[in-house]
Amino acid sequence: MPSKNGSNGTPRFTTQSSLSAYVWSICDILRRSNCAGALQYVPELTWILFLRVLDDLETLEAEQSQAVGAAFTPSLEAPYRWQDWAAPDGWKRRELEGGALGAFFGFVNGELLPYLKSLRDQPNATARQKVISEIMSGVDRVRVDTERNFLDVLDKVHLINSQTVDSTHLFTLSQVYEGLLLKMGEKGNDGGQFFTPRQVIKAMVQAIDPGPADTIYDPCAGTGGFLATAYEYVLQKLGDDATPEQLEALKTRRLYGREKENLIYPIALANLVLHGIDKPNLWHGNTLTGQEIYGGLWEGAPAQFDVILTNPPFGGKEGKVAQARFAYKTSATQVLFLQHVLDSLRPGGRCAVVLDEGVSFRQETAFVQTKRKLLNEADVWCILSLPPGTFVNAGAGVKTNIFFFTKGRPTERIWYYDLSGVKVGKKSPLTLEHFEEFFRLLPTRADSERSWTVGRAELEARNYDLKAVNPHARPETDTRTVEELLEVIEQKSREVTEALTALRDRIEA
Repeated sequence: MPSKNGSNGTPRFTTQSSLSAYVWSICDILRRSNCAGALQYVPELTWILFLRVLDDLETLEAEQSQAVGAAFTPSLEAPYRWQDWAAPDGWKRRELEGGALGAFFGFVNGELLPYLKSLRDQPNATARQKVISEIMSGVDRVRVDTERNFLDVLDKVHLINSQTVDSTHLFTLSQVYEGLLLKMGEKGNDGGQFFTPRQVIKAMVQAIDPGPADTIYDPCAGTGGFLATAYEYVLQKLGDDATPEQLEALKTRRLYGREKENLIYPIALANLVLHGIDKPNLWHGNTLTGQEIYGGLWEGAPAQFDVILTNPPFGGKEGKVAQARFAYKTSATQVLFLQHVLDSLRPGGRCAVVLDEGVSFRQETAFVQTKRKLLNEADVWCILSLPPGTFVNAGAGVKTNIFFFTKGRPTERIWYYDLSGVKVGKKSPLTLEHFEEFFRLLPTRADSERSWTVGRAELEARNYDLKAVNPHARPETDTRTVEELLEVIEQKSREVTEALTALRDRIEA
């Protein structure tokens, strides 16, 4: 639990676990207030938490501007700021609580939400106002069942601010929020398609090694995990030597993504803002068809990018509208995304993409053509074979590989690394420790029991079957004799008989 600071009992969150426990206590209120599952309570908490963080940020910016005698214009006008209507001592909140029954919900649903959603349409709307509108785009009304429960949520969220969250833990709040997104990705929540295990993302980012001058793109951004992790990586890489110009560029002009799902798009925006990214350049629409829902945050985006990090949806099917935009026609979503990635990567640019294993070995015409294009236009310097259970916590049991490549020179050979023998499950997820040997061998592409190299001629002879087949793998053989196997069967039979006898005795008793 959070430590207490001062006689008024204001919480002080000194660790990620203390803040996480506090956030889960807010989720408990939401779960008993008409937001039973993660796909209900995470979006509800997202917009509330975002407005709290926004108010805290702009209060600090106003104080800094005043200190140097500069003008500051807040993104929201009264009474739509958190400090007006949501804070326990806010003047608008006191007015509403003293009014007629239902006045609070009437204001939030009838005035606040429409105002926030319309900000992007104002003349000369700022980038931040556009972000606010997009985060609020899917919020039509408060989902919490009663005003009392809603006020309880507001009061608890109000205590999450720059004074109560220990500033020495830079990403504490964003990491707690990532924990909420994990709940959306668990099996049974139908959110798995938007969630890539964070250890896989970290390994991909580390291998690609983005820098402060790189533009970074995810064409199917989901909840923003790749972009947020890349941001943290580059920020840590800069360290204390970061210049104001580098930080401003990283927060506003380096990170780009696309997402089509109406539920997930605002969550991705909020996730990136909570990580400290001032202007998430996210395009809302269908990447493959080009059909745009909202492109106001995409203005000024480059046509091609230095780095692409992505995990296209597994097993998706696309219609003729999407296929018409690509040279090699297929309904397979991942194959179309692979073509899109190649087109979107600048010469010299690097990419890491998760692909299901079917893409590696399938021989349909479009699959082969796309893989040939990949090997002709890019140097596929590594294919990393992931364990079958890597995505089990996201509700997917599909076998996957990570393709790493650099555009601009053809592939002469591919270095493979095989993690498929690692036993991964719901209670034993993949960790960064599992990648230790991979990173140790990667600079020299050395051979080991788990790694090997295949030349271009062999890949062409296999008609671009790129499946990772470890030549060093030892087949598991059962060396027991027939007599030993019979003894095992007899022993199991005795155990079954004893269990049935005990069960009958309990029934008769």
